[in-house]
Amino acid sequence: MPRKHFDQELELLTKRVTVMGDAISSRIADTMQALRTGDAELARRVAEGDSEIDRMEHENEKLCMNLIASQQPIASDLRIIAASLKILTDMEREADQCADICEIITTGGMADSQRLPVSHIVNALQKVYDMFSGAMNVFLSRDVEQAKAICVADDEIDAAFGKVVLEVSAAITQNPKEVMQDVDLLFIIKYVERMGDHATNIAEWVIYMVTGEHPDLNDSLEEIPQA
Repeated sequence: MPRKHFDQELELLTKRVTVMGDAISSRIADTMQALRTGDAELARRVAEGDSEIDRMEHENEKLCMNLIASQQPIASDLRIIAASLKILTDMEREADQCADICEIITTGGMADSQRLPVSHIVNALQKVYDMFSGAMNVFLSRDVEQAKAICVADDEIDAAFGKVVLEVSAAITQNPKEVMQDVDLLFIIKYVERMGDHATNIAEWVIYMVTGEHPDLNDSLEEIPQA
């Protein structure tokens, strides 16, 4: 494959990943709305639409493999392709967890969507939405400093997770009759916490694209080298 055509295919991959990211951002926003309002019909549409994200993931993975097979990529190209494959996995899992949350909404119902823990979960999901949107932006810009900021922002999601767990545990103690709905909230906040992790992973893989170094969440972000 001539280099010019290879570069065009690499650009196509970036565009396709971005389109997939836009679709997932919409699903996160819809999940947030369904959780905020208890809209079971909206939740059902999100849950049933997950197959479309799976299709995008498979098509983009195929393009990545074709790029590797068609021409021996140079190191920087190979980093972009390898990181894109990892990013696609984290993106697809973001969509999966939206579907998981929405399935809970449709089957368990959110009888009181104004409860304090629900409000805090919605706020955490808004932060996840911002993180994911930011991660997709740095996928395009290759901005290492902004990618680091996204990784740091995950601490807020972890704090929200701990807060909601404490609130739900107290609610179960005070009103055991609502235990099943409270357990649903624990599942939902765990899914939200994992979504924050996946957004962080995307940002980390962008750092790898640029620097060749893949940071660990347990390491200091200050030690990540610049390109």
